[in-house]
Amino acid sequence: MNASVSKEPLDARDRPARLTVGVVGAGRVGPALAASLRLAGHRPVAVSGVSDASRRRAAALLPDVPLVEPAEVLARAELVLLTVPDDVLPTLVEGLAETGAVRPGQLLVHTSGRYGAGVLDPALRAGALPLALHPAMTFTGTGVDVQRLAGCSFGVTAPEELRLAAEALVIEMGGEPEWIAEESRPLYHAALALGANHLVTLVAQSMELLAKAGVAAPDRMLGPLLGAALDNALRSGDAALTGPVARGDAGTVAAHIGELRAHAPQAVAGYIAMARATADRALAHGLLKAELAEDLLVALADQERRPGGSGTGEPR
Repeated sequence: MNASVSKEPLDARDRPARLTVGVVGAGRVGPALAASLRLAGHRPVAVSGVSDASRRRAAALLPDVPLVEPAEVLARAELVLLTVPDDVLPTLVEGLAETGAVRPGQLLVHTSGRYGAGVLDPALRAGALPLALHPAMTFTGTGVDVQRLAGCSFGVTAPEELRLAAEALVIEMGGEPEWIAEESRPLYHAALALGANHLVTLVAQSMELLAKAGVAAPDRMLGPLLGAALDNALRSGDAALTGPVARGDAGTVAAHIGELRAHAPQAVAGYIAMARATADRALAHGLLKAELAEDLLVALADQERRPGGSGTGEPR
């Protein structure tokens, strides 16, 4: 992160002028960002959304902002947020550019983590100013998202001449700009997906299993544990590893897999994969003794070869 940008007051020359704002794609992200920009003094003037859920989100977060077609959003707004799914973005940009909807000097911002500014090249050739501003945050589609933007990191990619404008917009939304090189965007996004999206899957699986084990309030049981684990991991990295895999308790790990095979067979493959990854990291950082690691990996391979295991049945 550029500390001088995020912590020092912005010079007036570096602040974007008060802009009219449009949103193409009223999913969970776009309306929240537009609402945050409104708090900074910008003026949302148009939003497009197809589904009923999108229209409800727009009405809740951007009341009195008219719902119009995407081309009309671009016609009305000086700053346009393209908040559509990753796979839709390239086609959308090409279509808007080919139909003449993009205007010279218009700020065109997408929020995809996967893409940098290059995906906006068709709009750039039409005279638009391309910015990639990806909030590293999970969104609910409700007003709480606007509050969560305070202190949220944004992955920022833009032409060098637009860097200050991009970072200023992020700061105005309460975020912290983090510069990501164009070629690093896919790796950056994969890292976030690995940490956040997969975490949701793991937590949901854990709550389901606790409920099957008779725990009345799995969320209440997991909350303090997961909060401490996350805090320890962010502070200490691999040194925070604990549990039977990090200790090399092969028998316990085998018992876990047996229980999962009986009660949640869909979780077996994930458990074995994560156990292997955890063992590798614990071994590399001196937390797991080599002889215990060997026993553990043999046990994992044996469990994987059993009927109903996660692999092909071939020994590793």
